[in-house]
Amino acid sequence: MIPYYVGIDIGTTATKAVVFSPEGQLLFQVSREYEMHHPHPNWSIQKPAELLQAVLDCIHEVTQQFQPEFIAFSAAMHSLILVDKAGQPLTDCILWADNRANAQAECLQHSPRGLAIYQKTGIPIHSFSPLTKLLWFKEKEQAVFKRTYKFISAKEYIWHHLTGHYQVDSSMASGTGLMNLTTLQWEPEILDYLDIRADQLSTIVSPLFHASGIRHQQNYVIGAGDGPLASLGTGAMAADKLALTIGTSGAIRLPVNHPTVDPLMRTQCYHLVEDQYLSLGAINNGAVVLQWLKESVLRTDASFEDLFVQAGDIPAGSDGLLFVPYLLGERAPIWDASAKGAILGITINHHQAHFVRATLEGIVMGLRHIAEVLLPSPAERSKIEIRVSGGFAKSDLWLQIVADVFQMPVALSQTVEGSAWGAVLIGFKALGIKHKEPDGEEQVFSPNRNNAQVYAEVFEKFKQVYPLLNQLGQKHI
Repeated sequence: MIPYYVGIDIGTTATKAVVFSPEGQLLFQVSREYEMHHPHPNWSIQKPAELLQAVLDCIHEVTQQFQPEFIAFSAAMHSLILVDKAGQPLTDCILWADNRANAQAECLQHSPRGLAIYQKTGIPIHSFSPLTKLLWFKEKEQAVFKRTYKFISAKEYIWHHLTGHYQVDSSMASGTGLMNLTTLQWEPEILDYLDIRADQLSTIVSPLFHASGIRHQQNYVIGAGDGPLASLGTGAMAADKLALTIGTSGAIRLPVNHPTVDPLMRTQCYHLVEDQYLSLGAINNGAVVLQWLKESVLRTDASFEDLFVQAGDIPAGSDGLLFVPYLLGERAPIWDASAKGAILGITINHHQAHFVRATLEGIVMGLRHIAEVLLPSPAERSKIEIRVSGGFAKSDLWLQIVADVFQMPVALSQTVEGSAWGAVLIGFKALGIKHKEPDGEEQVFSPNRNNAQVYAEVFEKFKQVYPLLNQLGQKHI
């Protein structure tokens, strides 16, 4: 009987369960979507029950048709749920995009304590971090804070439901701002500062950790964070590879073999497994910006595919239309939760297709800004190939824009479900299962040299907009 392996990717807007063959062939996929709610300005939450039900539905559907050897997990990072002793949520699931803790983050960000925390954890002080959200609860919701039995992520909430244990893999823990990257344990000084105990957090385990389900006889592998697993799943853990992901948010990740921090606190560092780490920068404003443009501005029923076809007829640089898409504030490299977006250069000749293309270009420019920090030397960048994953990888136009903006080759891996396949690869390692590499040729998008100068000029303008808005006092409008 052919063995089957399942990777479950718990994302910001949907959970996917993907069934793979031993060769990495995608055999079946199911997904369940859920909403991101914004009940107050700067808040971004989800309902824990909806997340859990989505995961259970996905597991049920795949196990009705397949008998997997194991189910391994990937999950979006930086979420926070406060639960009571019975495991019931005291709060909603607070997402990375939630900026309620901006005031707490700004107070800590430029302090000696903030720098010391970053140097130990690799996580910049910003409102996306669970650390700053815990500060917010400590200051604003003391009654709930004191009632809390465990401070956990969405993945830990689901893992506890499936296995009965509060455990977190070191990869997910590395995104909290609470774990020491060197020891891979909770940092006592940070816990003391937050006034929480280590036993109020889950036990940190290896991403290779596996356990049996308490309700179903499934072998679950705890896996890792979605970003690190996307790098693994797309083959971007070699020194000459750079991983680029665009989903709701986006990220650029560079593999390193030891904890790495930036003197100016512009980048993050995550653990993957054993001696594998990732130096990276993440943006808040990925495909969520495109969705906003379609639904809130253009208000069109046209599909994204149709909009991309229209945008493909617009030349590189969108005829002078420049979009700096900081709609949800921004993380790397500016780390300003109160940053605002800007569209510049609008003329009467611009129409819908221009705005779509400018949006695609603006999102990629934000990622290019991070690459300049991770790889400051053009000579370094010239030797590296970009490996992509995420829903955006289904668009040839968007992939070509990435190649042209970066002026680097872009390779599309055999599966765009890089995080799910990365989770399965962790499962293979955890259980000592030999596997074959995916067969078939990869599609490569080569940079169009004719667009190099256009995008170089656009990028220089892009980098100047945020400082100018700050100078004019516009970011808080």
